[in-house]
Order: sequence, then C-alpha cells, then structure tokens
Amino acid sequence: MRIPFLNRAPSVAVIRLQGVIGGASRGGGLTDAGLAPLLERAFKRRKPKAVALVVNSPGGSPVQSSLIGARIRRLSEEHHVPVHAFVEDVAASGGYWLASAADFIWADESSVLGSIGVISAGFGFSELIARHGIERRVHTAGESKSMLDPFRPEKPEDIERLNRLLTPIHDAFKAQIQSRRGDKLPVERDLFTGEIWVGREAVELGLADGIAHLTPKMRELFGKETRFLTYGQRVPLLRRFGLSAGEVIDSIEERAAFARFDARG
Repeated sequence: MRIPFLNRAPSVAVIRLQGVIGGASRGGGLTDAGLAPLLERAFKRRKPKAVALVVNSPGGSPVQSSLIGARIRRLSEEHHVPVHAFVEDVAASGGYWLASAADFIWADESSVLGSIGVISAGFGFSELIARHGIERRVHTAGESKSMLDPFRPEKPEDIERLNRLLTPIHDAFKAQIQSRRGDKLPVERDLFTGEIWVGREAVELGLADGIAHLTPKMRELFGKETRFLTYGQRVPLLRRFGLSAGEVIDSIEERAAFARFDARG
C-alpha cells in the first residue's frame, strides 16, 4: 500500500531578498521585523530540505543586515536546515552580509558581489549659502549636536568623530564575513576595502562557492522531483493602487543605490 505523505517529493523554501536593506523611514526596504514571519514559516513548513535565499540588494542598514542575518542563522541551526544563497544582479555591502548568512553562496557569471565596507555620504553647502549672503545660525545644548552640519564648513574633529563611528561598524562587518567565509578566503589579500567583484572572480576569491542558478542547483542536490515553496512579503492593499509621495522617494533612493553597481549589455 502506498502512503502518500511518506512519498512526498522533497521541497525547498525560496525567499526573495530584494531591495535596499532597512533605511527607508517610510516603510520600504528589507527589515528584520518585516521578514521575521516569512523566515519562520519558510524554515518550519513541510520540513524543507533547504532554504534558498534569492539575493538582489545593494546594501543598506548595517543593523538590519545583522539582525536579518542572525535570524537566518538561528533558524537554520534550530531546524537543522541548510541555507543556500543565489545572487542575482548584486549582493553588495549589506546585501553580501545577507548572502553570507547562507551555508553556500552561488552566483551568476555577471553577478556583482562584495563591497565589504561602510560609507557615510552627504553634501556641503557652506560656500553656496555664503556666496548668496546667507548666514547659518545654529544653537545647541551639547557641543557635538550639530556634527557635520551640511550648511557649515567641515571640522576636523567632526570627521574624526565620524570615523570613530564607521570603524566599529566596519569591524563588525569584517567579523561576520570572517566567521562565515574565513576558511575560504585568501590570507594574502585584503577583501575588506569596499571593492566589488564579478561572478567567477568572486568564486576564485572565496566570496562565493560556485556559478549556479537556483532551480537546476537545488534539483541537482535534492532530486529532479524537488518542489519549490516561494515566500514573499505581502504588499499592503493601498500600495496596489499606486505609490505615495514618500514611497516614490524611496523608489528613487533604491534605484540610486542599485545604479552604483549597474552594468548594461
């Protein structure tokens, strides 16, 4: 007698990690709170053979990257389910942090990986407003409250203070990659400069495990009958009928982040 549930085809849970990480104050982007229920279901439902992360992100918030990555590892270890990351166009900065939470990283020949660094960027308008006879007036309680005011000249002590903030964040990023990929990385080369690499070179440097695409790789590992259970974030009802002004700004910011790694054929 054939018992159906004993002959169930192996399954792989698929989660798409697409877009800028955190950051968007108007509700967009990848966040730990937004992904938590998705990840919980993916690791528990139908006892999957593996969880596959489809990563396409230029990075974003280091805190959200850390929280999401830690949740993925915690669930993987609790449920004894391996994780495979498949990089699409880009897994850079925080996007690579997410990919590094997987046990194996796979990329396309043209995928962009890396950018293991931390950046703080802005604009300075002090000369512009001075040229037009505009005076900037700032009053604070606390001498560091107006640090790096874009309408006033940069101060060496502000730059030093900013570097003190960026350095430990970079150190945490490096520690994450070393703990997850350390034995696969070349000891004679510094990969933590913010540089990026494409597909096969990323594999040669140990940032990825091989060139592969999701469906054929999972079926190669778990059998031709493997089924795919896809989990995606729900789109709020109001967003289905158009974007608010804030969401339009988020969309522009996200496109700008992706544009740093964009190459067209």
